[in-house]
Amino acid sequence: MPEAPLTLPTLIRTIRGARTQAEERELVQRESAKIRGAFRGDEPDSRASNLAKLLYIHMLGYPAYFGQMECLKLIASQKFHEKRIGYLGAALLLDEKQDTHLLLTNSIKNDLLHPSAWVQCLALSTLGSLGSAAMFRDLAGEVEQLARVGQPAVRRKAVVCAVHIIRKVPDLTDTFIALGEQLLSDRSHGVLHGAVMLIVEMCEQTPQALEHFCKCVPQLVGILHNLVVAGYSPDNSISGISDPFLQVQILRLLRILGRDNEEISDAMNDALAQVATNTETARNVGNAILYETVLTIMGVRSASGLRVLAINILGRFLVNKDRNIRYVALASLQKLLQAESSAVQRHRSTVLACLTDPDPTVKRRALQLSLALVNSSNVRATIKELLDFLSTCAPDLKSDCASGIFLAAEKFAPNKRWHIDTILQVLTTAGSYVRDDAVPNLTHLIGGAKELHSYAVQQLYEALVEDISQQPLVQVATWCIGEYGNLLLAGSCEEVEPKQVDPEEMLSLLEHVLQSHLSLPATRGYALTALMKLGTHLQGNSINRIRRLVSIYCSCQDIELQQRAVEYNALFRKYDHLRASVLEKMPLMDKAGYSEEGSEREQLGRELSITTNIPEVEPSGSSKPPESSSQVSDLLNLLGDPAEPSPLQPVTDPPLATGSVLDLLRDLKSPASALSRLVVYDQDELLVEFSMERPPLETTLLLITAIMSNRGPGDVTAFSLQVAVPKSFQVELLAPSGSTVPGQGGPPVTQLIRVLNPRKLPLRMRLRLAYTLPSGAAVQQIKEINSFPEAAWQ
Repeated sequence: MPEAPLTLPTLIRTIRGARTQAEERELVQRESAKIRGAFRGDEPDSRASNLAKLLYIHMLGYPAYFGQMECLKLIASQKFHEKRIGYLGAALLLDEKQDTHLLLTNSIKNDLLHPSAWVQCLALSTLGSLGSAAMFRDLAGEVEQLARVGQPAVRRKAVVCAVHIIRKVPDLTDTFIALGEQLLSDRSHGVLHGAVMLIVEMCEQTPQALEHFCKCVPQLVGILHNLVVAGYSPDNSISGISDPFLQVQILRLLRILGRDNEEISDAMNDALAQVATNTETARNVGNAILYETVLTIMGVRSASGLRVLAINILGRFLVNKDRNIRYVALASLQKLLQAESSAVQRHRSTVLACLTDPDPTVKRRALQLSLALVNSSNVRATIKELLDFLSTCAPDLKSDCASGIFLAAEKFAPNKRWHIDTILQVLTTAGSYVRDDAVPNLTHLIGGAKELHSYAVQQLYEALVEDISQQPLVQVATWCIGEYGNLLLAGSCEEVEPKQVDPEEMLSLLEHVLQSHLSLPATRGYALTALMKLGTHLQGNSINRIRRLVSIYCSCQDIELQQRAVEYNALFRKYDHLRASVLEKMPLMDKAGYSEEGSEREQLGRELSITTNIPEVEPSGSSKPPESSSQVSDLLNLLGDPAEPSPLQPVTDPPLATGSVLDLLRDLKSPASALSRLVVYDQDELLVEFSMERPPLETTLLLITAIMSNRGPGDVTAFSLQVAVPKSFQVELLAPSGSTVPGQGGPPVTQLIRVLNPRKLPLRMRLRLAYTLPSGAAVQQIKEINSFPEAAWQ
């Protein structure tokens, strides 16, 4: 005996009671098969219940396309409950792309002419939700007729359906213009609301409709006035306000009609003022009407006093407890700032108070508006508040806040000292979040303020002593120390209490910057240049210390630092008498000469360019006359071959064979002491060797070059090397030359490891190697090395 079909409540309970998704799927498939069989057997008595069950299955996400024709059959039924299920199914299972639309159009047309209002409402609702352009063209006349003479419920649905028709087919606007004008006199709020929506849609679609309905503004103003002064009505009032939805729609229509039309705008000024002053704000309903009123006031050519009233309404929104209202007020004020700047400025303190709002979206909007409110008259107070906010805000807001403060300070700074103090505070608080051009802009600012050089370098030095983690701050501070370090050494400052700095302290600070793992290569470049410039003001042991620090970077992996160190070392060794003139203070540059990339490299080139004004020097022991200045080359051309520093000792230059002043690479070939290679790993045809050397000027530093070669035929991919040493050591692992070790015959992969051993203890190291074999197998190995030669650490 076949199993009896389930009723809709039983089906819902059964599916909800399924314990697993597979059990639910099985129930749905079984019931869908029964429904499909019933449809195929053409059982009219159970068609409505089966379609209801199928719609529930469709809502769960399972296929129900086979019920489309059954929807049309039920729509054509004479029974209301079957017709209702049919229209519901059509709304869910059909759309305007289906081929069944011709049959559906005929059914809807018959139902629009049906004597029952209930059936007419079903047809209108379905037509508005899934009607195509062709359906709307065919049925527009019937819809327009029902909107004129039908019952109130039918007319309301017909007007809403007409709105959808205008959106889909703007060409039919002329059909409904007279209808919209007629419905404005209707006493039913529902029909009136639909009529206003219809007029709004027509005015947005065609200029002819907009011009036609301009004459209805007095009538719309009268309706709005009646709504504002009307007492409580249980049918239309919400939270004590008479029909707020209709008020909002009328305000929106007035905004469209009064745009760029001064005469019409004057006609609605009194009504807008009445709404703005008489609407209660205790509930969200009143706030919605006031917000729409503000948009209308600012969207038409209203009186200046009315516009100030609109700004004040938004100002009251800023202190509302609802964060959504505060957000809307901030966004609206920012849009109105350019047109009504003075009125918005009155609420600056309230906007700044929103910076402490717990909601991050409100904070971001408040920050944007606060930055926009900065001008020459309030720059001090506003920037002070923004700096306080910068120190406590979330990381995702620091970048926007810092950039905004930079721009505002540059545009409205009352004096250069305030400007420098403000930028310095930003760099100290959020230096890692500033824009790339912050460093060249600040150095240009300080360079142009000659009377503030001593003040700036003292403030930056003190900030650098406290914190070297903010890289832009470190770069600006080291630049200033290099340019104006002599003022620190002399202890001369008129702006604040002068502070004389010991040369050794200054050199120790720059050495700390060079050795810190937080320093970027660009920062180390600034520090090297600062050391060289300080050397022109120092003597004795300080000069030797600078030479030793510079020599360390002659073998640096970073090509920029290596080139800089080799050039500076050459200055020390061969042309010490030119060092002071080469490293003079930077002249004030044009701000347009800075670029986001390469500005710091350009600075180095300007510092070291000696193509002119260099005295001709005759080498000792040479009788050959000096060459002309036109043959003097640039000091930057020093990297013909790799060079290593020589130990600190007096250097006697031999006679130059060519007589050129700048033959600077002659004696740069004394190599660091090299050690024998050490095999640290030999497995899976992968060989890892350590090639070690110790720079002669830094006996506590060991440079290890890890050389990875592959003896197998296939490539070893995803290779990575990690190094760990005891706490008494410091290790720096630079980037490898590649992550794939090519097969037999390919070049090896190299990676530089710098180990600092200040106490000269026996070296121990642990390696972690990870790679993928040609077969696809992933390998991870940990090796401990205790067999370093004694020469590597003694």
